[in-house]
Amino acid sequence: MDIAIIGAGASGMMAAIAAARRGANVMLFEKQARAGKKLLATGNGRCNLTNLNMSPRCYHGSGYSHVKSALEAFGVEDTLSFFQSMGLLTISEENGRVYPASDRANSVLDVLRLELDRLGIAVIADHAVEKARFKKGKFLLDVRNEDNVTVVKADKLIVCCGGSAAPKLGGTTDGYAILESFGHAKTKIYPSLVRLTTDPEYPRAMKGIRLDAEISIMAGNKVLAASAGEIQFTENGVSGPAAFEVSRAASTMKNADSVQLDLLRSVEDSVLLGVLHERRKNMLNLTLGDVFTGIFHSRVGKMLVRYAGLSNEDPCSTLNDSKIKKLISCAHAFILPLRGTASLTEAQVTAGGIDCALFDETMQSMLCPGLYAAGEVLDVDGDCGGYNLQWAWSSGYIAGTSAAQEG
Repeated sequence: MDIAIIGAGASGMMAAIAAARRGANVMLFEKQARAGKKLLATGNGRCNLTNLNMSPRCYHGSGYSHVKSALEAFGVEDTLSFFQSMGLLTISEENGRVYPASDRANSVLDVLRLELDRLGIAVIADHAVEKARFKKGKFLLDVRNEDNVTVVKADKLIVCCGGSAAPKLGGTTDGYAILESFGHAKTKIYPSLVRLTTDPEYPRAMKGIRLDAEISIMAGNKVLAASAGEIQFTENGVSGPAAFEVSRAASTMKNADSVQLDLLRSVEDSVLLGVLHERRKNMLNLTLGDVFTGIFHSRVGKMLVRYAGLSNEDPCSTLNDSKIKKLISCAHAFILPLRGTASLTEAQVTAGGIDCALFDETMQSMLCPGLYAAGEVLDVDGDCGGYNLQWAWSSGYIAGTSAAQEG
């Protein structure tokens, strides 16, 4: 059984190993200079392998049933056992995120490469599969290396090219084109796990500042998506893990119109009220620009005063009950007009892809027997926190295992 796999990312390497362990002869094609380049960048270079708090509800797109069956067939425990069997030690954090014990993504890639070598899998880097077709019981692949194009034959074909996010790390539209040539349809694609762009007036003044907040994507007064955790202000918006978690809604929902931040989610109003009353009473020489000292970064405090329609130069003695109430309200509901998100070039994940409707639960095409797909090339994207890599491991394992079976 000769199996060709296009794309040596997470799902492609998993598919290759799963197929080779069942006796298949595997050719793994990668257009980049080496396998797993994007894997090295995941989790800020730490590689968030999976998440102990796994659920199909953490996924989006047309492949919900595929995710559900994939997690049942090859879930978190299977993933951890798989990597442990290759010598990778892992640690988990309180939020369920799992990382290599070395805290370095290259440890994950290294054990995968060793297993590819052990199984004798041909990893053919710097070779781009430009076209694929099925003729007389074989898949024929046009494989380009510089100016040379070679036709390669295979019994089965697994497309694991990934999505179009992060082209510098290997993001591509190649997989879409190949699967579309077999009759599969592609949904509209959007950036996900990406920074939010807003009106820059207030963010610009706080560029680079990180803080803990609750963040919501709003459509008028309706909450479309919400998360909490670390955010970071940028030149023209909001970034950070919590912002990434709600970015899909900002990117895909046309009625999304604002970002709302609760900058005091962990502080009781009574405590803050007491601090502000104390400063009004005993620190009359202070200006309003100093009123949030000890509570926020000075630039954030000054921004909130300005956002509340007050002057940073006014003395604290002018801080009446109405103004104190206004400042607290603004800190809990700091609203920025939403302009969208950064582009797919900056995104970690593609929302959208090849419609899953015409793939069965073995990841095989219903239009062309012997053709499989796995990973981000399909219309499945997960929340931030290891969910996208788990989809890559699960779908890649199922595709590789299924393709290696005769018939």
